[in-house]
Amino acid sequence: MNAGETERAPWIVGVSGASGTPYAAAVLRALLDAGESVDLVVSRASRLTLLDETGISFRDAHWRDDLREWLSRGADGKPGTFEADIDGVRYWGAGDLAAGPSSGSYPARGMVIVPASTACVAGVALGLSKDLLQRAASVTLKERRPLVVAVRETPLNGQTLRHLVALDDAGAAVVPASPAFYAGATHIQDLVDFVAGRVLDAAGVGHGLYRRWQGELGGGSRPA
Repeated sequence: MNAGETERAPWIVGVSGASGTPYAAAVLRALLDAGESVDLVVSRASRLTLLDETGISFRDAHWRDDLREWLSRGADGKPGTFEADIDGVRYWGAGDLAAGPSSGSYPARGMVIVPASTACVAGVALGLSKDLLQRAASVTLKERRPLVVAVRETPLNGQTLRHLVALDDAGAAVVPASPAFYAGATHIQDLVDFVAGRVLDAAGVGHGLYRRWQGELGGGSRPA
């Protein structure tokens, strides 16, 4: 790196196989809109979920086209809802355990897992590192960088709850994908954006995805 250049320090975004790919899309768009760089890891299981929820096949060889199509869709599945500039994204295959994010010396701001399946939660809590997503999360914890885990499952059994407590003890922020209604949601995208916004709040990234509570009852029922 030459003098005066700024080292790229991305947010690593891991997408696991839980239902909730619109949450991931909203987080990715907001990070890019905030001028953040992103390293993207899409698990093999999440590709099946993405195909089921959007009809998009996410392919390593065509990830730019597939990502652009995915991010352009609203939470209702309508194409062309958003414009997505993905120049700030670097993609790593989930099976690439030699990828940059697998090492603590790789510069990164932190990591967000959205949505996080119970299998992913267990793998990270137990330090299994069975794929790049889990390995990157383990690296994030050991390097004391921010890790946000947006778990998407209901109901939660005792084993998963213990895994979530272990992640909290390790320093991760556990953010259940639980939409709220006080922000005046009128569309499914509003509910998705609320969850995405809370994920970014936990990561310390600024955004304008939802109307914040101002201490005034009835505020959510008035137009924004």
